[in-house]
Amino acid sequence: MALKLRKKEPFSLDKIFYNQENMLRELIPRLYKNSPFYRKKLDDAGINPQSVKNLKDLERLPFTTKEELRTGYPLGLMAVPSEKVVRIHSSSGTTGKPVIIPYTAYDVSTWAEMMARCMEITGVTNSDRVQVTPGYGLWTAGIGFQAGVERLGAMTIPTGPGNTQKQIEMMIDLQTTVLTATSSYALLLAEEITRQGLRDQIKLRSGIFGSERWGEKMRARIEDLLSIETFDIYGLTEIYGPGISIDCPEHCGLHYWHDHLLFEVVDPFSGRQLPPGEEGELVVTTLTKEGMPLLRYRTRDITRILPCQCRCGSPHPMHERVLGRTDDMIKIKGVNIYPGQVEHVLQITEGAGSEYQIIVTRDQGKDNILVKVEVLKDHPLELVADRLRKNIKTRIGILVEVEAVPNQALPRSEKKSKRVYDYREC
Repeated sequence: MALKLRKKEPFSLDKIFYNQENMLRELIPRLYKNSPFYRKKLDDAGINPQSVKNLKDLERLPFTTKEELRTGYPLGLMAVPSEKVVRIHSSSGTTGKPVIIPYTAYDVSTWAEMMARCMEITGVTNSDRVQVTPGYGLWTAGIGFQAGVERLGAMTIPTGPGNTQKQIEMMIDLQTTVLTATSSYALLLAEEITRQGLRDQIKLRSGIFGSERWGEKMRARIEDLLSIETFDIYGLTEIYGPGISIDCPEHCGLHYWHDHLLFEVVDPFSGRQLPPGEEGELVVTTLTKEGMPLLRYRTRDITRILPCQCRCGSPHPMHERVLGRTDDMIKIKGVNIYPGQVEHVLQITEGAGSEYQIIVTRDQGKDNILVKVEVLKDHPLELVADRLRKNIKTRIGILVEVEAVPNQALPRSEKKSKRVYDYREC
């Protein structure tokens, strides 16, 4: 069963890191023995598995990248006999070969436990009815949410993605209390429910949204339209799927499950380990995974480990909400810009909505950024555009063009919203 997380317990990052070092000393020899991929990788790097004793030693080990996972297609990184694999999942493969992830029965159970913890920390109980709108099949999200809900003993309503009208009908008829979705689809549902005047028939009290970066402005809009509390859930198909971390009712960071996952933050350019509190790229080592354990996997997500205990009393440490991805970073006029920075500026700009696009072009060797932003009802478009332009200059330090458009003028998505359009290499 999931752990009870509301009880105040002693908290020490040093103790957490010490316990993880003990697990690390067991993991590296196991990887070397069971994974031909990692045996070769460690041999090529001249690493003796027994020499890895602590987190500082971990810095000597090579990273694992998504490109290597693709090269290992389909099962080149599997670390158990195929007879022990009970399920596979896969990434979308939209930018190349998909990544195939094998799971043992233990992996499936561990993932369900982590998802149940996520549900529990947000206040879900066995009295709730949880509507699962993310996709099923090879994608991890739908079945991951379902496993966590069932482990906790709540009712699952596995609608899957799309068919918005049917989603709303099921929400009303079955009196759904918790919605799980991408944030983009949650916004689409919220706006459609509002447009149809159905809010009074909806019994939702909370929403658990992830699979993409989303900011406080978007959170506030969804919460306002649906009168619910929302929670940011984080995960990657390559690790387990959704559920490796989540924010709690304090909303001051995302708790991650340190008894299964070792988080490092590194400088995305040099690869140097960074101490808690410093911002960089999240790197994950799976401490207990069997089917396809990963050593120092580069997530490309930008965040930082928070050095303090959450006010909720959870013994699990936190990382900050993801600011963006290294591959979403825009470098213009010597300044590195992440979508999350633009979202922070939207939050302080009166009249700006949550939906935006960043469009980068190059004209005669000069880079230009256009930010398209939706404007809330009853706010003048040009006035909001001028405010946003000044705030971006003040907070981020660059001049951009701003095009303000009416509310709901930008496209909505049942999956993930595309934010950055960089046409400089076209």
